[in-house]
Amino acid sequence: MKILTKANEDYLEAILMLELEHKIVRPGEIAKLLRVSKPGVTKAMNTLKEANLIEKESYSAIILTDKGRLQATETFEKHNKIKDFLLKLGVSQEIAEVDCCKIEHVISEETFKKIKDFLK
Repeated sequence: MKILTKANEDYLEAILMLELEHKIVRPGEIAKLLRVSKPGVTKAMNTLKEANLIEKESYSAIILTDKGRLQATETFEKHNKIKDFLLKLGVSQEIAEVDCCKIEHVISEETFKKIKDFLK
C-alpha cells in the first residue's frame, strides 16, 4: 500500500469520528466535518476504497475495513495524545486543536512514544 497522505489520514479519522457519533457515515457528513466539497470527498473515498481502507457502494454508507479502522484509530490516538500533551504544556484549547492536526501526520514514532510515556 502507498503511504497515506495527510488528507487521506484526515478522511479516515473523520470517518471514525462520525461512526462513533452516528454509526452510519455518509459523504455529506464527511464534507461538512472537514469543510471540503462533496466531489472532493467522493474522490478521496475512491482512493481509500482502492487501498482497501473502506467499503462503499454508490449512494451507500461508508464503512472502514479492518485495515482502515486500524489506520484511523492510530491517527485518532495520535491526535488526542498530542492535543493532551499540548494542553498540559499550557497551550490554549484552540491552538492545541490546530497544532495537533498538523503534528499528528509528521511526528516520528519515537517522539510519539515519548509523549505517550510522559502523559502516563
